[in-house]
Amino acid sequence: METTLLYGKEGLKLRLPESAFIVEPNNLAGLEDDEQALLESLRKPIGTPPLKEMVKPTDRVAIVISDITRPTPNDKLVPLLIKELDHVPLRNFVIINGTGTHRDQTREEFVQMLGEWVVDNVRIINNQCHDNESLVNLGRSRFGCDVCLNKEYVEADFRIVTGFIEPHFFAGFSGGPKGIMPGIAGIETIMTFHNARMIGDPRSTWGNMVDNPVQEMTREINQMCKPHFMLNVTLNREKEITNVFAGELYEAHDKGCAFVKEHAMIQCEERFDVVITSNSGYPLDQNLYQAVKGMSAAHKIVKEGGTIIIASECSDGLPDHGNYSKIFQFAQTPQALLDLINDPEFKMFDQWQVQKQAVTQVWADVYVYSTLTDEQVRGAILEPTHDIEGTLEALKEKYGPGMTIAVLPLGPLTIPYVEERRGHIAAR
Repeated sequence: METTLLYGKEGLKLRLPESAFIVEPNNLAGLEDDEQALLESLRKPIGTPPLKEMVKPTDRVAIVISDITRPTPNDKLVPLLIKELDHVPLRNFVIINGTGTHRDQTREEFVQMLGEWVVDNVRIINNQCHDNESLVNLGRSRFGCDVCLNKEYVEADFRIVTGFIEPHFFAGFSGGPKGIMPGIAGIETIMTFHNARMIGDPRSTWGNMVDNPVQEMTREINQMCKPHFMLNVTLNREKEITNVFAGELYEAHDKGCAFVKEHAMIQCEERFDVVITSNSGYPLDQNLYQAVKGMSAAHKIVKEGGTIIIASECSDGLPDHGNYSKIFQFAQTPQALLDLINDPEFKMFDQWQVQKQAVTQVWADVYVYSTLTDEQVRGAILEPTHDIEGTLEALKEKYGPGMTIAVLPLGPLTIPYVEERRGHIAAR
């Protein structure tokens, strides 16, 4: 059979055995008129008055967006927000790029994300998580850290958060409050949010919003300086808008998460010897750091001792910025990495991504198909492959002629799971 993985901007075609099990939801059609749907959501939101009625002409308005690693259609959302608030002077707006610990975006990238008109007419800033002067301390979190958020966001008269909702490998779902925390938070707050205890909690996993400490912390911090309005969307494999959720932060986000859960969760009867996955294509597969999400999705349905093959273009490298690639220099095996990260004395931003990767690798082998060099892949304690079909053929020697294969063409846009049975709880 032939199938196409989301890979870069073009996709990756594979020829696989007929017995391979394709794990993907029914592809929802994009909205016929997404601009009209967006406008209607702003005028008939969930749990709030119409957006325009909430904002005074003199208000300073902050719009928080997700950064370039996310496929949020900011080029549609932001211009419509500004158009709907045409009674507010352009000089009163600030767009805050929720980079978290990621790198700043360039002007060219902002044009790609938002369109040239917005870049030329509205002030845009990158969140600076390490710059205390650009942050405001709002007090203490019950999770044990100071809560610091972007100063321009905190001081705005009206705060809007945008984003898109998809399954998330430790927050349950993305979007909603995650746009603020960790999007525009300070480094100490982000480090606590992503510490080994939080990430290692079995409730911090795909699709779970019940007693999930990561989701609880992001909601607690949002409550300390809550967005007045949320605008989130859901997307299909073509990155088209399939639904819009706007209004009160928690109510609108909960409805969006329920919609995604209904359409993205796929039950598998059993685990597989080999799981082939993507990382949802561009922009999420820009680097190996983000590709951990695809590995983690495959982990949900691969057998212990099995093999994961992930196709992630990695046009932005490992990346070169941040600490992800540096942490691998401190240990030689996935288990040694976990031991290091679980040591309370070890604190290094980006450790959370290495932790999730190592948990997956302790369970299964991981091969990476990408544009990275073999040296770069092996430096991250992973195995490179340049021929997925050839790697499958070689794996038959390990698993035998009855080798079972599953494929996640959409990568982490899908939540595969295996039901608990016979007293056995599948590994998270």
